[in-house]
Amino acid sequence: MALNSILRKSGSFARALAVSGQLTENNHLGHRTLLSTAISQHQHQDSLVPRFHFSSVASKKKPTSDENLLRLIESEIECAQETDDHNAAEEVPGNFPFKIIDSPGQQTITLERMYQDEEIKVEVHMPDLVTGEENDDDNGNDSERVTQSSIPLSISVLKKGGPYLEFNCVGYPDEIVIDGLSVKNPDLTEDQVAYEGPDFQGLDENLQKPFHRYLEIRGIKPSTINFLHEYMINKDSKEYLVWLNKLKSFVQA
Repeated sequence: MALNSILRKSGSFARALAVSGQLTENNHLGHRTLLSTAISQHQHQDSLVPRFHFSSVASKKKPTSDENLLRLIESEIECAQETDDHNAAEEVPGNFPFKIIDSPGQQTITLERMYQDEEIKVEVHMPDLVTGEENDDDNGNDSERVTQSSIPLSISVLKKGGPYLEFNCVGYPDEIVIDGLSVKNPDLTEDQVAYEGPDFQGLDENLQKPFHRYLEIRGIKPSTINFLHEYMINKDSKEYLVWLNKLKSFVQA
């Protein structure tokens, strides 16, 4: 009896261990199943979430500062197109004595003509525009000039086979001011510095006036300056628009 009782208990214990082992295995399988299911669901959900791939295209995107600069340039281009008539051509007066050489993109234009046996060349620069604000510290003629737009001129009077005269002038409406007069020698080398004469305004007035007349009979007179003033304002507007478009092309490249 004792032996049979021990054997029954041993069998019950063995069955209990077997059942326990099966339950433990089932529990492990259940956990694995749940984990597998969770992973599968996560993978499914993850496939629905948009993925961001950083490509070389994204890395080349312009910085915000460049985009803002581009917008400002485009706005300035629109403004310039609306306020100026860039297709308008200045009508050259019939009595204008010079041939105009105007190369797009250049800061200056060149005027050429022959006067008797002399060759006259004039380099005309962009105008110095005045907004109308007055300078109360200046008086007299100087004050009037401060409030007027002007164009710088370099005038050369050449004769064959010799030195030539060079005038540095400023053209105001109905007035030409000679700032300097020098005698140029084309044979001088670059390392030779020639004496260019005194300040023209320091010369005796009786000597200044004949040189104004000297230029006038060669075509440098108020009517010429007035036309050039309008011509250069128009050129400045055109060149400014071209410059803006070049800036735009560079920034957006």
